[in-house]
Amino acid sequence: MNLITIIKKSIPKSLFEPGKRIFHFFSDKKIYTNFNVRTIYMGHQKTTYRGIKAIKCPFDYVIYQMIISELKPDLVIEIGTHSGGGALYLADLLTVIGNGVVHTIDIAPISDNLPASHPRIKFFTKGWEGYDLKETEGFCKILVIEDGAHTYEHSIGAIKKFSPLVSVGSYLIVEDGILDELGMKKSYNGGPVRAIEEFLKINKDFVIDRERCDFFGKNATFNVNGYLKRIK
Repeated sequence: MNLITIIKKSIPKSLFEPGKRIFHFFSDKKIYTNFNVRTIYMGHQKTTYRGIKAIKCPFDYVIYQMIISELKPDLVIEIGTHSGGGALYLADLLTVIGNGVVHTIDIAPISDNLPASHPRIKFFTKGWEGYDLKETEGFCKILVIEDGAHTYEHSIGAIKKFSPLVSVGSYLIVEDGILDELGMKKSYNGGPVRAIEEFLKINKDFVIDRERCDFFGKNATFNVNGYLKRIK
């Protein structure tokens, strides 16, 4: 019987559940680390970027910067501005690569001057329904992030409207499919995951990019099955 087997037999099995808790030995001390989806969710609600609320899972921040660095988009459309921290993060990434602007869409203006004055950010406050697609004319490489109300109705509506804008090789990122795992699926009438499943049944131009979704582990992202890559 090896050491790991002995250890597992001597402590509760729940400590070895995937994605729940990780058990480590350091010398003669036991350290318990809890990586629970709900604790991550609570943390992401408090996340800020440059002092401004920016509600995203840290895993997805990393994936976003990788995509933008590789893709170098001319235009990033963000549906759902909230406090503007996410738009500011995206705009700063574009500044680093020296290319692109952000069109961020919501139903109300933001008050913080830092994102409001950023030269790479343009704000739209009539909701995604009121966004004029003519605003995208002249841009060649477009990335779309759907981070709106998260209900099935809003998600599928935004997906259908904005997916044709996504350039081949780029992404339509549908955020917060993690709502299913959090037990909130019913409250959102199926939410983003239902919208993604329905969209992919009728649109073969997009596929779920498993490399992005599974980068930190199987769907270890708040955008569950939500990194949709346009392949044709």
